Amino acid sequence: MQGEIDPQTGERRGLMLVLSSPSGAGKTTISRALLAENEDLAMSVSATTRRPRPGEEDGRDYSFVEPVDFNLMINRDELLEHAKVFENYYGTPRAPVEAALSAGKDILFDIDWQGTQQLAHKAGDDLVSIFILPPSTDALEMRLKSRAQDSDEVVAQRMSKAAEEISHWSEYDYVVVNDDIDRCLREVKAILTAERVRRNRRTGLINFVNRLREGY
Repeated sequence: MQGEIDPQTGERRGLMLVLSSPSGAGKTTISRALLAENEDLAMSVSATTRRPRPGEEDGRDYSFVEPVDFNLMINRDELLEHAKVFENYYGTPRAPVEAALSAGKDILFDIDWQGTQQLAHKAGDDLVSIFILPPSTDALEMRLKSRAQDSDEVVAQRMSKAAEEISHWSEYDYVVVNDDIDRCLREVKAILTAERVRRNRRTGLINFVNRLREGY
Protein backbone atom coordinates (compact mmCIF):
# COMPACT_ATOMS: atom_id res chain seq x y z
CA MET A 1 0.00 0.00 0.00
CA GLN A 2 1.32 3.40 -0.91
CA GLY A 3 1.24 6.59 1.14
CA GLU A 4 -2.27 7.68 0.08
CA ILE A 5 -1.03 10.78 -1.78
CA ASP A 6 -3.71 12.40 -3.92
CA PRO A 7 -2.10 13.76 -7.12
CA GLN A 8 -4.70 16.53 -7.27
CA THR A 9 -3.90 17.93 -3.86
CA GLY A 10 -0.12 17.66 -3.88
CA GLU A 11 2.21 15.85 -1.57
CA ARG A 12 1.38 15.40 2.07
CA ARG A 13 3.59 15.75 5.12
CA GLY A 14 4.60 12.48 6.66
CA LEU A 15 3.75 11.41 10.19
CA MET A 16 5.46 9.76 13.14
CA LEU A 17 3.61 6.59 14.10
CA VAL A 18 4.35 5.29 17.59
CA LEU A 19 3.39 1.79 18.69
CA SER A 20 3.77 1.00 22.38
CA SER A 21 2.71 -1.99 24.41
CA PRO A 22 3.88 -4.29 27.18
CA SER A 23 6.30 -6.94 25.98
CA GLY A 24 4.33 -9.76 24.41
CA ALA A 25 1.24 -7.73 23.45
CA GLY A 26 1.99 -7.94 19.73
CA LYS A 27 3.52 -4.63 18.63
CA THR A 28 6.50 -6.31 16.92
CA THR A 29 4.22 -8.50 14.81
CA ILE A 30 2.07 -5.51 13.87
CA SER A 31 5.14 -3.38 13.08
CA ARG A 32 6.53 -6.01 10.71
CA ALA A 33 3.20 -6.32 8.91
CA LEU A 34 2.90 -2.55 8.47
CA LEU A 35 6.43 -2.23 7.14
CA ALA A 36 5.90 -5.10 4.68
CA GLU A 37 2.79 -3.49 3.20
CA ASN A 38 3.78 0.19 3.16
CA GLU A 39 6.54 1.48 0.90
CA ASP A 40 6.18 4.94 2.41
CA LEU A 41 6.68 3.69 5.97
CA ALA A 42 10.14 3.14 7.43
CA MET A 43 11.37 2.08 10.85
CA SER A 44 13.11 4.72 12.91
CA VAL A 45 16.83 4.02 13.31
CA SER A 46 17.98 4.88 16.82
CA ALA A 47 21.41 6.03 17.84
CA THR A 48 23.02 4.05 20.64
CA THR A 49 26.22 3.95 22.62
CA ARG A 50 26.27 0.18 22.98
CA ARG A 51 28.54 -2.02 20.89
CA PRO A 52 27.14 -3.73 17.76
CA ARG A 53 25.97 -7.30 18.22
CA PRO A 54 26.82 -10.04 15.69
CA GLY A 55 24.89 -9.45 12.48
CA GLU A 56 23.96 -5.85 13.25
CA GLU A 57 24.81 -3.20 10.68
CA ASP A 58 25.54 0.44 11.39
CA GLY A 59 22.86 2.66 9.87
CA ARG A 60 20.44 -0.21 9.37
CA ASP A 61 19.83 -1.61 12.84
CA TYR A 62 21.25 1.28 14.82
CA SER A 63 23.58 4.22 14.42
CA PHE A 64 26.43 3.25 16.72
CA VAL A 65 28.09 6.27 18.32
CA GLU A 66 30.60 6.93 21.07
CA PRO A 67 29.27 8.18 24.43
CA VAL A 68 30.93 11.57 23.99
CA ASP A 69 29.23 12.02 20.63
CA PHE A 70 25.87 10.99 22.07
CA ASN A 71 26.23 13.60 24.80
CA LEU A 72 27.01 16.21 22.16
CA MET A 73 23.83 15.23 20.29
CA ILE A 74 21.85 15.80 23.50
CA ASN A 75 23.47 19.17 24.14
CA ARG A 76 22.83 20.28 20.55
CA ASP A 77 19.16 19.23 20.77
CA GLU A 78 19.73 16.80 17.90
CA LEU A 79 17.63 14.04 19.48
CA LEU A 80 13.84 13.87 19.55
CA GLU A 81 13.96 11.51 22.52
CA HIS A 82 16.57 9.60 24.45
CA ALA A 83 16.90 7.30 27.43
CA LYS A 84 19.44 5.27 29.36
CA VAL A 85 18.77 1.54 29.31
CA PHE A 86 21.00 -0.33 31.71
CA GLU A 87 24.47 1.06 30.93
CA ASN A 88 23.81 2.34 27.40
CA TYR A 89 22.03 5.29 25.86
CA TYR A 90 19.49 5.18 23.04
CA GLY A 91 17.92 8.07 21.16
CA THR A 92 16.17 9.19 17.98
CA PRO A 93 18.17 11.59 15.75
CA ARG A 94 16.05 14.54 14.69
CA ALA A 95 17.51 15.30 11.23
CA PRO A 96 16.65 12.07 9.33
CA VAL A 97 13.13 12.03 10.79
CA GLU A 98 12.47 15.62 9.78
CA ALA A 99 13.82 14.97 6.27
CA ALA A 100 11.52 11.97 5.88
CA LEU A 101 8.44 13.86 7.09
CA SER A 102 9.12 16.74 4.71
CA ALA A 103 9.36 14.24 1.84
CA GLY A 104 5.97 12.73 2.70
CA LYS A 105 7.40 9.60 4.28
CA ASP A 106 6.10 8.10 7.51
CA ILE A 107 8.36 6.90 10.33
CA LEU A 108 7.43 4.03 12.66
CA PHE A 109 8.62 4.03 16.27
CA ASP A 110 8.68 1.06 18.63
CA ILE A 111 9.25 2.89 21.93
CA ASP A 112 7.86 2.94 25.45
CA TRP A 113 5.68 5.53 27.16
CA GLN A 114 8.66 7.59 28.32
CA GLY A 115 10.01 7.97 24.80
CA THR A 116 6.50 8.75 23.57
CA GLN A 117 6.15 11.56 26.10
CA GLN A 118 9.39 13.11 24.85
CA LEU A 119 8.28 12.80 21.22
CA ALA A 120 4.91 14.36 22.03
CA HIS A 121 6.69 17.37 23.52
CA LYS A 122 8.84 17.92 20.42
CA ALA A 123 6.82 16.50 17.51
CA GLY A 124 3.44 18.16 18.00
CA ASP A 125 0.92 17.35 15.28
CA ASP A 126 3.40 15.08 13.47
CA LEU A 127 2.92 12.42 16.15
CA VAL A 128 0.28 9.67 16.09
CA SER A 129 0.48 7.34 19.08
CA ILE A 130 -1.15 3.94 19.52
CA PHE A 131 -1.08 1.80 22.65
CA ILE A 132 -1.69 -1.92 22.21
CA LEU A 133 -3.30 -3.75 25.13
CA PRO A 134 -3.42 -7.50 25.70
CA PRO A 135 -6.91 -9.01 26.21
CA SER A 136 -5.95 -10.08 29.74
CA THR A 137 -2.94 -10.49 32.01
CA ASP A 138 -3.28 -14.28 31.73
CA ALA A 139 -3.12 -14.04 27.93
CA LEU A 140 -0.08 -11.78 28.14
CA GLU A 141 1.75 -14.18 30.43
CA MET A 142 0.86 -17.11 28.19
CA ARG A 143 2.24 -15.30 25.14
CA LEU A 144 5.49 -14.50 26.92
CA LYS A 145 5.93 -18.10 28.00
CA SER A 146 4.99 -19.51 24.58
CA ARG A 147 7.81 -17.53 22.93
CA ALA A 148 10.27 -19.68 24.90
CA GLN A 149 12.80 -16.86 24.73
CA ASP A 150 12.97 -15.95 28.39
CA SER A 151 13.39 -17.74 31.69
CA ASP A 152 10.55 -17.82 34.22
CA GLU A 153 12.37 -15.11 36.16
CA VAL A 154 12.54 -12.82 33.13
CA VAL A 155 8.87 -13.48 32.32
CA ALA A 156 7.97 -12.50 35.89
CA GLN A 157 9.98 -9.28 35.51
CA ARG A 158 8.23 -8.44 32.25
CA MET A 159 4.84 -9.09 33.83
CA SER A 160 5.71 -6.82 36.74
CA LYS A 161 6.80 -4.06 34.36
CA ALA A 162 3.65 -4.51 32.24
CA ALA A 163 1.41 -3.10 34.97
CA GLU A 164 3.35 0.18 35.00
CA GLU A 165 3.39 0.40 31.21
CA ILE A 166 -0.35 -0.25 30.93
CA SER A 167 -1.05 2.53 33.43
CA HIS A 168 -0.03 5.06 30.74
CA TRP A 169 -2.64 3.93 28.19
CA SER A 170 -4.67 7.15 28.47
CA GLU A 171 -1.72 9.26 27.26
CA TYR A 172 -2.03 7.83 23.74
CA ASP A 173 -4.16 9.02 20.82
CA TYR A 174 -5.54 5.54 20.14
CA VAL A 175 -5.84 2.30 22.10
CA VAL A 176 -6.43 -1.11 20.51
CA VAL A 177 -6.90 -4.45 22.23
CA ASN A 178 -5.01 -7.30 20.62
CA ASP A 179 -7.41 -10.16 21.26
CA ASP A 180 -7.15 -11.13 17.58
CA ILE A 181 -4.02 -10.17 15.63
CA ASP A 182 -5.80 -9.81 12.26
CA ARG A 183 -8.51 -7.55 13.66
CA CYS A 184 -5.94 -5.55 15.63
CA LEU A 185 -3.83 -5.06 12.51
CA ARG A 186 -6.89 -3.88 10.56
CA GLU A 187 -7.59 -1.27 13.22
CA VAL A 188 -4.01 0.01 13.18
CA LYS A 189 -4.11 0.19 9.37
CA ALA A 190 -7.37 2.15 9.54
CA ILE A 191 -5.79 4.62 11.96
CA LEU A 192 -2.78 5.07 9.68
CA THR A 193 -4.97 5.59 6.61
CA ALA A 194 -7.14 8.17 8.36
CA GLU A 195 -4.22 10.08 9.83
CA ARG A 196 -2.52 10.29 6.45
CA VAL A 197 -5.40 12.32 5.03
CA ARG A 198 -5.83 14.73 7.91
CA ARG A 199 -6.26 18.26 6.61
CA ASN A 200 -3.11 19.61 8.26
CA ARG A 201 -0.94 16.94 6.59
CA ARG A 202 -2.24 17.50 3.05
CA THR A 203 0.03 20.38 2.17
CA GLY A 204 -1.32 20.77 -1.37
CA LEU A 205 -4.94 21.33 -0.35
CA ILE A 206 -4.75 25.12 -0.19
CA ASN A 207 -3.71 25.46 -3.83
CA PHE A 208 -6.19 22.78 -4.90
CA VAL A 209 -9.10 24.48 -3.12
CA ASN A 210 -8.11 27.87 -4.50
CA ARG A 211 -8.19 26.44 -8.03
CA LEU A 212 -11.65 25.01 -7.36
CA ARG A 213 -12.89 28.39 -6.16
CA GLU A 214 -11.51 30.01 -9.28
CA GLY A 215 -13.42 27.60 -11.49
CA TYR A 216 -10.57 25.27 -12.51
